Amino acid sequence: MSDNKDTKRDDLDYETTGHSWDGIEEYNKPLPKWWLMVFYACIVWGVGYTIAYPAWPGVRSATAGLLGYSTRGAVAEEIAEQEAKLAPINEELASVELTAIAESPELNSYAQNAGAAVFRTWCAQCHGSGAAGAVGYPNLLDDDWLWGGSIEDIHFTVTHGIRNEDDPDARYSEMPAFGRDGLLDREQVSAVANYVMTLSGEEPQNAEVVSEGETLFMDNCSACHAEDGTGDRFQGAPNLTDAIWLYGGDYETIYETVYNARFGVMPNWNARLSEAEIRAVASYVHGLGGGEASEQ
Repeated sequence: MSDNKDTKRDDLDYETTGHSWDGIEEYNKPLPKWWLMVFYACIVWGVGYTIAYPAWPGVRSATAGLLGYSTRGAVAEEIAEQEAKLAPINEELASVELTAIAESPELNSYAQNAGAAVFRTWCAQCHGSGAAGAVGYPNLLDDDWLWGGSIEDIHFTVTHGIRNEDDPDARYSEMPAFGRDGLLDREQVSAVANYVMTLSGEEPQNAEVVSEGETLFMDNCSACHAEDGTGDRFQGAPNLTDAIWLYGGDYETIYETVYNARFGVMPNWNARLSEAEIRAVASYVHGLGGGEASEQ
């Protein structure tokens, strides 16, 4: 390796750095003036940008910038602009009869699209992005409804929620914890669980206690679930004969349900969504496939 930094190249008359690797030498060329000018201009532009726009972090917030620009403010303006454009159809959606929404192609199309957006934003976390639900969260695609599946029923449920403490009109029912509260002993809870399995055609774990479980069911459970186990929508009591289970239909899960009870809660969305948004998502859910006709 050569250490002569003053070596000249006869053809280009440029100095080298004195470094050489495998016969390849490194020129000691100055940067092009145009490149330096652009570089310095970028520095000036960068400093000016941080002065004009929010940039420098402070203890509580960044500097506001001389131009007062805000990305959040810009987004808020765009949202306000879109809301102004949609105000007429939202007013119509919020004021018409619920059953009339599906009768208007334009209004129904808007409700379905807006409702899908509301659902993905606020409801998918519990009911799933495809509305198929999960353990403890109802499937909204089938025709099995705890509180009713008409557009009016769904609208009321979305508006006021279920068993929440924030809305006095929330749908409310509470299953006793038969085992935990000492209403039934463990053997009796087991007997009821085995009987309940037979209501939907499942094989009980212990067939010998089914008869006892039936008697206990009639004495303790039929007031809500009906003597034939078909449930009561007015109370939100599930149908136990259709093999559709919110928490599971195996023996262990049913035993746990009878012993400790369940107490699912749904928020009241009237505190977060507008009436138009509630109607839109109610229409969307009603149109997923399990919606029922309104009672006349």
